[in-house]
Amino acid sequence: MVRLSAVLMALLVWLAAMAAGDTMTGTPNDRVRSLRIVNPLDPYGPAVLRLGSGDVLAINFDVLSEDRDYLRYRLVHCRADWSPSTLVDSEFLDGFNEGEITDYRFSEATLVHYVNYNLTIPNADVAPLLSGNYLLQIYPESDPDDVWAQCRFMVCEEKVGISGNVTSRTDVDYNAGHQQLELRIDTRESGVADPFNDLFVVVQQNGRLDNEVALRQPLRMSGTTSIYEHQPQLLFEAGNEYRRMETVSTQFPPMGVESVEFINPYYYHILATDEPRAGSQYLYDETQKGRFVIHEYNSSDPDVQADYTVVVFSLDMPYDPDTMVFLDGDFTMRRFDENSRMQYNRERGRYERVMLLKQGAYNYQYLTVPRGARRGYTAAVEGDKHQTLNEYTVKVYERKPGSRNDRLLGVALLRF
Repeated sequence: MVRLSAVLMALLVWLAAMAAGDTMTGTPNDRVRSLRIVNPLDPYGPAVLRLGSGDVLAINFDVLSEDRDYLRYRLVHCRADWSPSTLVDSEFLDGFNEGEITDYRFSEATLVHYVNYNLTIPNADVAPLLSGNYLLQIYPESDPDDVWAQCRFMVCEEKVGISGNVTSRTDVDYNAGHQQLELRIDTRESGVADPFNDLFVVVQQNGRLDNEVALRQPLRMSGTTSIYEHQPQLLFEAGNEYRRMETVSTQFPPMGVESVEFINPYYYHILATDEPRAGSQYLYDETQKGRFVIHEYNSSDPDVQADYTVVVFSLDMPYDPDTMVFLDGDFTMRRFDENSRMQYNRERGRYERVMLLKQGAYNYQYLTVPRGARRGYTAAVEGDKHQTLNEYTVKVYERKPGSRNDRLLGVALLRF
């Protein structure tokens, strides 16, 4: 009974921490656009540095402006649930926890003028010393409390082996709408004394934050391997392959675009109207699970030569007063807010959203969120197809009782 209470308490603490404060990737300043953080060695993987390696993370973003802003950055060390740890800067950083962003370039021959900024972590000024979760915050030199943008990244020790598989023969249905994940965590090289109680495992599907789950204890142990199977937290809606569209040209309609129009001062990419796919058969498509890539078909340097265009999304679906519809993908920073929420146009009988996006190739899907809920569902619009190829990011932490930080022992991206 005591063990069960500890598990429930850990999950309640996780949910409370996720709800408190705003530690998600985001751009509170509306002029900051196209924020990306990647490991150039694995641009389609999670933003992870291997401790003690030569890895770097590249941060790239635009500020809509005619002139340069003087911007600085700092790091915040976080626990596994992304709540700030109580460590002081000198305990988790080599160097001062402040740096100036000096790598910037002005856009070239674009209708929308912007300044493109680049930053790498670690660098000569700032280098993480400890594994764990980190927030990188960007702010103007004149006001350190005014955070313009922030993004998440991780530093891991690569001390555990992570493997797993997925099955559509789940505890709730058989080859229908769900996928059940099974995990094995080998802690032989980790130095963890009590894997049954000190491991903290977090699983994320396709980069989404709303359906992320936390596991406090394995089902069983086999030698040094912790086994997580037949656990309700690892049962995921299967979803569907992401939709794709491109805005790489203003001279002709690219993929998914019905027409391109110029309405001063912007080009408009009007996408073909989407239809719900819940009642349709599964169709295989190899997508990037919500990611986007900046690209302009005639450009050799899209970071500064790709323009910003107005993209018009539309979804032909009856209005539901009890449900909100949101666009999901990295370009919305996986947030359910007014920027990603589809609005119902009664005159046209469909949901619509207009967004200013940099030219490129985008993956997206529609999620429905019941009023009062904190997570989205694929069933109503995209459908849940057990054949769908999904990505599961698995993060393994050591959380000792009374510790002030959580070690990140390993990160794996499992594709099934």
